[in-house]
Formats: sequence, C-alpha cells, structure tokens
Amino acid sequence: MAAVLVPVALWVVVSGLDDLFITLVGFATCRVRFPWPSDADLRRAAERPIAVFVPLWREHSVIGRMLEHNLAAIRYRNYHFFVGVYPNDKATRRAVGEGARRHPRIHIATCPHEGPTSKADCLNWIYQSMKDHEAQHHMRFRIVVLHDAEDLIHPASLGLINWFSRRYAMVQVPVLPLGTGLGEWTHGLYCDEFAEYQQKDIPVRQRLGGFLPSNGVGTGFDRAALERLAATRCGRPFDPGCLTEDYETGYLLHALGYRQLFVPVSSGVTGPMATREYFPRRFRPAIAQRTRWVTGIALQSWQRHGWSAPWPQLYWFWRDRKGLVGNLLSPAANLLCLYGTASYLASLGQPGPWHFGNLLPTWISDLCRLTFGISLLQTGVRARSGARIYGWRFAAFVPIRMFWGNVVNFAATATALWEFWDARTRGRALAWNKTDHVYPAAPQPALAASAVRFHPMADASGNAVAGESY
Repeated sequence: MAAVLVPVALWVVVSGLDDLFITLVGFATCRVRFPWPSDADLRRAAERPIAVFVPLWREHSVIGRMLEHNLAAIRYRNYHFFVGVYPNDKATRRAVGEGARRHPRIHIATCPHEGPTSKADCLNWIYQSMKDHEAQHHMRFRIVVLHDAEDLIHPASLGLINWFSRRYAMVQVPVLPLGTGLGEWTHGLYCDEFAEYQQKDIPVRQRLGGFLPSNGVGTGFDRAALERLAATRCGRPFDPGCLTEDYETGYLLHALGYRQLFVPVSSGVTGPMATREYFPRRFRPAIAQRTRWVTGIALQSWQRHGWSAPWPQLYWFWRDRKGLVGNLLSPAANLLCLYGTASYLASLGQPGPWHFGNLLPTWISDLCRLTFGISLLQTGVRARSGARIYGWRFAAFVPIRMFWGNVVNFAATATALWEFWDARTRGRALAWNKTDHVYPAAPQPALAASAVRFHPMADASGNAVAGESY
C-alpha cells in the first residue's frame, strides 16, 4: 500500500502546493484596481478598423444565426467579419453567402484547397483575404479579433479591445460557458474550470509577468504584431501545424516582447462581460476537444520549445504541462481518498484503531492530511468562482463534477499521449479532431441588442442546433 501511496501523495502535495501558491497570490492581489475606461472614454475613443476572423468547417446550421445575432448586438461601428470557408463545404459557403448578400460587413474568405485542414490554416487564408480586401478598398485594419461559429460576442467587447489595444499587442476578453442544467455534468465541468481559470489563474499569471495564452476566441491582436509573426512564417501569422495555435501565438508574442492584457471578468446590468458559448456537452466530444488541448499545449509545446524559455516563464510551462502526470494520477488519488475516508468513518466507535492508518508511516499520513486540506481549500475556491457566475445552487455540485472531471481529463490525457506517440513513430502529422458544438436557438437576452439582464442559469436544453467546430 505504501508503495502506491508514496508517489501519488508526493505528486499530489507538490501539485497542490503549486495551486495553493496561485490561490494565495490571487487573494493577496485581488484588490489591485484594473484601469477600466469610463463610458465617456469609450465614446470619445476613435474606432479603429477591426477585422473579425471566423474560421468554419461544416457550420451551415449555425453560422447564419451567429452572424445575424452578433451584427445586431455589437456596439461598435468600424468592423467587418471575414468568414473562412472551404470549396468542398458548399452548404457553409451558401449560408455565409446569404449573409454577405444582406450585410456589407460580411466577407467570404475561401481557402484555395479542400478541407478540413486546421484552424490555423483557415485563419491564414482569412488573413490573406483581409489583405486583398484592403488593397481593393485602399484601407487598413488595425486590429484582428478571433471568434468561432458558436460565439455570442458581448456588445462591449470590440470597444474594450479597441481601447486597450492602443497599449497592448494582445487583448484577451474573458470566455465563459453558457449555463446549463445541473444534470449536464460534462458541460458543468467546463463552467467550473473556466470560471476558476478566468477569475483566478489568468489574472495571477498576468500579475506575475507570465505569458498569456490566447483563448482562441475573444482575442484581439494588434495588426503590426501579427505582421511580425507572419514575417517569420512566409506570410502566415498562425502556425498551421499546431493544434493549439492560440496558445502558441500567445507565447510567441510574449517572447517577442509584446505586451499582453487579460480583461478581468466583470458583471454589470447585462451580466458578465465575456464571450459566451456552449462547450461539448457529452463525454466523447469533451474527450476529443481536451485531447487536442493536451496535445497542443503540453506535448507540441514541449516538442517545439522544450524548457528553454527565460526562467520566469519556465514556471508557466510547468503549470501548463503538469497535467500530463497529474491527470493520469488523479483517478487513483480519488479512489484512495474515498477508500481512506470511508474506512476511517467506519472505524469510528470501533475498539481497534483505524487499520488503514496502521499500514502507513506517520509522515505519509501527515502528507495525506495536508493534501486533503489543500484539496478542500481548492474545492472551495472553485465553488466560489463558479457561484459568482452561475449561482450557489450550481456551485454546490462542484465536488461531484471535480471527480467526473478527473475521469474526463484522464481519458483525454491518455488519448493524447497515445496519438502523439503513434504519430511520431509512424512519421505522420497529428490529426485535427473536430468537436461538435451548439448555438442557442434564442440567444441569451444579455447579449441581444436590447441588452437586458443575463440569466446564467437558464437551461437551454432543446434550444440548440448542432454543428461542427474546430
């Protein structure tokens, strides 16, 4: 028993102390004021031209609604949508073409080859289409913002990106999943994780000087910064071979010395200022998406950059990659914790001592108590983060979803390791796994043009249209 517990307990305590450090820094710096512009500042600011990139593959069932809603909701005037499609995806091309005929802000960017390829490849051809548009109309876009076909863009996000991009080359608006019913454990896991990550981890990362990984959507890039990246890749600002081009772009911009900013989560009369969307709501699609995240963020990043970053950034590499071990050990740690807790409770009132405790040296028992205490604290932090967005009723089920999340992340990490090893040994490129997504049939009222208060706990069951996403 000790042979199993010792490595698990040591890893859990090291990882737990790492998470505890981030939590303590978050508490210590939570009162640092963010330089929010006033409404008057935003109204007076010159609206620089913004190009919104939306890469697509088989999104004909959702893209029309996405464009119509966001065109009506966005409170910014000087912007255009550039929507990437493939020649062998006729249904999506037709859907985007119908929107382009009705709205002069919508432009079709057709890739010159059949799809699907990768999100980064599609983005690169959208970038080229934007440059062709500029040459034709004798103008220049100053900011590029990335979005996906499932996004509900907050009405104020482009204005804030425009404001902060005067001083920052990358501006990240928060991304938060839409609320679903309590029975949807998989999607609820996304709600928990993003609420904690966007309210604690990323703000602390920024305060400690770490590079900011782009969330892939709701990210605004300064045009000059993208041009500098493009100059290193034969005119392509995004790496088509990277499964998580958003993470890679965020790291490279920081390495080039560009300033980055995460706009913190804030709530007003219209609810959280964030990009909202549905994430995978079933087990298998969630594994497919998380497999891509683990492959790109942990494995491909390790392969490309190793541990050769400046020493302050090595800590963030560690945090981004430690899931390769932690995700595989978590189910075993959970089972040991449940068994130990159950056997301890059963031993209460019995004449003999707790048998499980007698099997372990005292220092291991103390280590287990420490990790248990850290786990309780981290569970409370996640519940508090989720409650701020989705309410305490939803947050009360965080402990259950954490156990479920360990199963999902274990499966995704094991799949990522297998697929990465298989691709390396066979000498082939990594496959790009698409994930299903949905778009609300009736977008949340906070994001409608009238912008009334958002109700994050609204259950959208049955009010969505399926599609396929990058």
